[in-house]
Amino acid sequence: MTHSHAEPDDHGPSLLSPAIALPFAIVTLIWGSTWLVIRDQVSLVPVSWSICYRFLLAGVAMAILARSRGLPLAIGWRGVGFAAALGASQFMANFNFVYRAEMVLTSGVVAVFYALLLIPNSLFAWIAFRQPVTRHFVVGSVIAVTGVVLLFLREYRFADVAPGAVLTGIGLSFFGLLAASVSNVMQGTAIARRLPIISVLAWAMLLGGIMDGVLAWITTGPPTIDMRPAYLAGVAYLALAGSVVTFPLYFRLIQQIGAGRAAYTGVLTPVIAMLLSTLFEDYRWSPLAALGALLSILGMVIAMRARPSR
Repeated sequence: MTHSHAEPDDHGPSLLSPAIALPFAIVTLIWGSTWLVIRDQVSLVPVSWSICYRFLLAGVAMAILARSRGLPLAIGWRGVGFAAALGASQFMANFNFVYRAEMVLTSGVVAVFYALLLIPNSLFAWIAFRQPVTRHFVVGSVIAVTGVVLLFLREYRFADVAPGAVLTGIGLSFFGLLAASVSNVMQGTAIARRLPIISVLAWAMLLGGIMDGVLAWITTGPPTIDMRPAYLAGVAYLALAGSVVTFPLYFRLIQQIGAGRAAYTGVLTPVIAMLLSTLFEDYRWSPLAALGALLSILGMVIAMRARPSR
């Protein structure tokens, strides 16, 4: 695939145009809130079952949405294979790592780590499609990584869990980030551009949900459910708002402006998540954490200025 098919040039869609800015805003606001809801999902129910319920419900809802729009669910064996790979990376591997990370780290800190999705997205896009990396991107990435290191240093020093558990949370977040990035860059492939996004996502979520169920059964035994209204409402919110509404918008952004620039949604997401974490999880800001958050956001803003070069 050529560069022009995978990443826009300087005359591509502006990040400030309504067609780009509105989906950005919707995805950012919703995903900024999902981190806190996920925190409640890792209580009584084994995390893989919670993820299974989320994506089975989301897959059914996505299939209904596809049919309501007149989109075919028959996407061929190659399409189903692509959806299965997407489901394995995004809706099985990524979320199993994320949910487990939130068992030891606050939701806001995990969200900040995911703000760095821009880095592996751009790296993998360079490997797969030879999309160039600019000076702004390199400078911004270094600053952002420094900020995240400070945030995790604060977490390491002040967390109520053992330091080893914090390091475990960092490792889980890292592998989840890589899994998410793989699925993001998959959107630049020819088959992803040829097939209807909503139809592919319906298959990917259903297949990913089944994989989550298999993993859950193997690791924790038969299904269990938490009948608390807050838990059930959380599953519904994560499935419908956090998945059915956002993923079609986000993956369309990837196809319009490239995986690296689409990950700019992570700039404000952690700010929203950490503010909610402050309100509902008693997250306490220290000068170290504040500096880390500011550096993370500053680095992402600098990286946002990066323009693809010829």
